[in-house]
Amino acid sequence: MKLQSDPHSGANTITGYGDGYVEINRTPYSHAVLLSSDGGIQEWAVPSFDELSAIDFSQMAALKPELIIIGTGKRQRFPKPELLKTLIEAKIGFEVMDSQAACRTYNILVGEGRQVLLALIVEAI
Repeated sequence: MKLQSDPHSGANTITGYGDGYVEINRTPYSHAVLLSSDGGIQEWAVPSFDELSAIDFSQMAALKPELIIIGTGKRQRFPKPELLKTLIEAKIGFEVMDSQAACRTYNILVGEGRQVLLALIVEAI
């Protein structure tokens, strides 16, 4: 699915997504990413939801966003509470949703000028 973005905002936006890929600023990625509204695009070494670790959540918290949107792949799945502890202790808000909903929500929040981080798992086809 293609999404519309505001080319004048200067923020990273999701411009499309589908099975096995996400398109950021019109560039496709076929791996998990950490995408900051006001920073860079990082490859995120998370091959699947089941392999999420405390280190992955520490990596997200270190970026100090206002809010984290966690896209868990084709379906919404909730991380173990002990993994979320780092975000809770850092007082960083988070939402968990399937990756397509996460992409749409991220773009809406970026459009509102929010400092948001998208932690997106891209599942292989």
